[in-house]
Amino acid sequence: MNKYLTEDQFAAVRYIVNDVDAAVGFYTGILGFETDQHVKSAFASLKLGNLRLFINSPGAGGAGHAMPDGTMPAPGGWNRIQLQVKNIEAVVQDFRKRGATFRNEIVQGVGGKQILLQDPSKNLIELFEFPS
Repeated sequence: MNKYLTEDQFAAVRYIVNDVDAAVGFYTGILGFETDQHVKSAFASLKLGNLRLFINSPGAGGAGHAMPDGTMPAPGGWNRIQLQVKNIEAVVQDFRKRGATFRNEIVQGVGGKQILLQDPSKNLIELFEFPS
């Protein structure tokens, strides 16, 4: 164990979002996350298996505070969490029926197939399928 981490340390990702309530609806309704904590319009803690996802709105405090130079945290970009799926084509079809938005189409890469799903603030979630 790393001497700087707490014993109950878990893997977590934090996203800044424009609308915490919309993000909670997306992550729970489409991706199946469970809500641990939801402070309306400011913060939520969600979990899916061993993954913990913290979502904050800009300026809401904590991770949403402005930096010393005045820069406000903002959503979007290319960093992302990756969820491994089975039958990516069926997953994409199901998510599209439920209103999900994708940045691209399914891409066949060296390691498998992938597609980039967007949350309501355009943060990315990579759906990935290893070859059979």
